[in-house]
Amino acid sequence: MLSPTGVTELIKKKLYKEWVSERDRLDRIDHWYRWTQEEVHIPRSATIELKRLRELSKVPWLSLVVTSAAQAMYVDGYRSTLDNVGDVNDSPPWRTWMANGMDRRQIALHRYALAYGYAFATVLPGEDPLTGQGQSVIRGVSPRKMFALWDDPAEDDWPQYALRILDRSGDDILARLYDDTAVHNLRIGTDGEATYLDEPEVHDAGVCPVVRYANMLDLDGRTPGEVEPYIAIASRINKTSYDRLLVQHFNSWKVRYVTGMAAPDTDEEVNRKKLQLRQDDLLVAEDPDTKFGTLDGTDLGGFIQAHTADVETLAAASQTPTHELTGRLANLSADSLAAARASLNQKVTERQKSFGASHAQVLRLAAAFDGHEEYARDITGRVTWQDMEIRSMSQAADALVKLGALGVPMRALWSRVPGVEKSDVDEWARMVEDGDPIRRMQLELEREFDTSPSPAGASSPAAGAPIGPPDTVRQK
Repeated sequence: MLSPTGVTELIKKKLYKEWVSERDRLDRIDHWYRWTQEEVHIPRSATIELKRLRELSKVPWLSLVVTSAAQAMYVDGYRSTLDNVGDVNDSPPWRTWMANGMDRRQIALHRYALAYGYAFATVLPGEDPLTGQGQSVIRGVSPRKMFALWDDPAEDDWPQYALRILDRSGDDILARLYDDTAVHNLRIGTDGEATYLDEPEVHDAGVCPVVRYANMLDLDGRTPGEVEPYIAIASRINKTSYDRLLVQHFNSWKVRYVTGMAAPDTDEEVNRKKLQLRQDDLLVAEDPDTKFGTLDGTDLGGFIQAHTADVETLAAASQTPTHELTGRLANLSADSLAAARASLNQKVTERQKSFGASHAQVLRLAAAFDGHEEYARDITGRVTWQDMEIRSMSQAADALVKLGALGVPMRALWSRVPGVEKSDVDEWARMVEDGDPIRRMQLELEREFDTSPSPAGASSPAAGAPIGPPDTVRQK
């Protein structure tokens, strides 16, 4: 464990400065990921009317890029060679996952890792407040609130240290420093000077209990997200939208003109000269040199085509289906829709490999804290992903029947049914077992010959049952 002097020096000389620099970069990404992106440049003397048009030209395109991938990624189970077949709900890592509410917390974790390029999850020992039994605590952390220091960011599975910002209000910052032995609670000033708030919380994990979720980790340790590389394209789309709005607002109307007529001298004459034309009225001038005509408005077709081209460029560069950005979806068959989403499916599969490895890393560390050493050592454990690919039910059923004809067990195919979650598959399995006459006979025989009395004080739930509702898990 770091000494108090070592902690304060590490924060002042290294972690705080690098976090501030990284925070500024991530704040810019955050503006584009949400809906406060950089505005189109206009002169300082621009009127309120022009500024209003600029506001109307902004659209959160890059948020849609992140959403299209995030909505196709959902963990619905955990598999390990240590689990009994058909008894996956009793897996300790999966109980830990559900007890921490990761069924819903995974969504924000995936979104932030996609948007910013990386995100974090912390794993610490804790307990259930209702029973007092041990239960690891898993929480996702925004990269804007945590900075990790690596010996080799491309190769290392665990960081050396991680600084988490808890509160940025006021001049001082409340923070926590994670190392391989303890968590240090600190107050950091604007100059980087850190002071202890209380005694370190020892966890003795042997590693810094912080797991990184990387969107696209390369061999140089860089992790670009789904926002920063496309800021230039999104800026171009907003500029094209602003130009179209200018033309639409000021130059899209026909202008009527008259030449060869003398202008009225007074306002009274102007009012008398005003004409309210009906459909069958004619304009007649006494002077033969007088001419009437109109000036056509500026054609918006070019601006619309430029806007469409920019959006299609964003779709191609980000591997996002074009119809999800343009909204144009007409008379597409299931095969055509699958082809349109092929590039997105490839991107999602790649992200699932990266995020899945991080999820497995989190659950192995949680198993170590909970005393399940065999699961902590199990490097084959992995999460399973719900099939979110869009296809027709009849098409999927036909494919599954053909796979069953090839000898694939039918129960193994249930999870491949579109829209079916792991809990549905488990319920189907229980229904099959309850309706099996041989299984019912076996249970009857077991109850008939099981005459041994239950030990006094024995609890009815099985050992290792899920502990409390997800939101009741707390850190020690």
